Amino acid sequence: MAAVRDNVFPTRMNLTVTKMRLKGAQTGHSLLKRKSEALTTRFRAIVRKIEEAKLKMGKVLQTASFSLAEVAYIAGDISYQVRESAKRASFTVAAKQENVSGVFLPAFERAGDAQGSGFELTGLGRGGQQIQKARAVYVKAVETLVELASLQTAFVILDEVIKLTNRRVNAIEYVIIPRIENTIAYINSELDEQDREEFYRLKMIQSKKKARAADATGDRAELQAIQDGELHGAGRNLLAEQVDDDIIF
Repeated sequence: MAAVRDNVFPTRMNLTVTKMRLKGAQTGHSLLKRKSEALTTRFRAIVRKIEEAKLKMGKVLQTASFSLAEVAYIAGDISYQVRESAKRASFTVAAKQENVSGVFLPAFERAGDAQGSGFELTGLGRGGQQIQKARAVYVKAVETLVELASLQTAFVILDEVIKLTNRRVNAIEYVIIPRIENTIAYINSELDEQDREEFYRLKMIQSKKKARAADATGDRAELQAIQDGELHGAGRNLLAEQVDDDIIF
């Protein structure tokens, strides 16, 4: 009986550990599912913003091209004046990170001021107003490019993270959890079998004790009843008791 208890205790411990693993897998599946849903929602929002930014980019660049053509018509070629008067960058970009469900997405934004670029005197002779207008249009175009670059970068990162998260969710749902559930079912069947064996063993021990007590007191009728009960509980060997004509020896 001590050996049986020694065998049952590790089995029950394994069952407890396996149930804890199942609980952890289910919790992880739930968290990853929520993460995937949150990332997918943000991904769709970024896709819509990219579409809007591309449409806006087309219009802005078209306006900027017409504005530059107007400048060239009024003031001529001013590219050499811009190159000579430009001393420092008037438009700078700063990078930051945004946390979306544990995923850090890079975001770019304008950091510098477009004023004070060093070529404010360009077009002083003629076409100054048109040059300033073209400059403002191109600043807006660069801002749109920065916005589009930020959205495109977040789009690529989210696409890879969503694919990886969905693969993990499917692996937990269709591989890990079914395996753990099958293991739990197997351990439960083994424990049931051990319980049945233990019950039968206890029953046989009790019968042996009664038989010894009956033999000691000389009660042959009770001893015979106990032996008949043991045969009935253990099953009769029909092949040993009679010969079957269909069996060829």
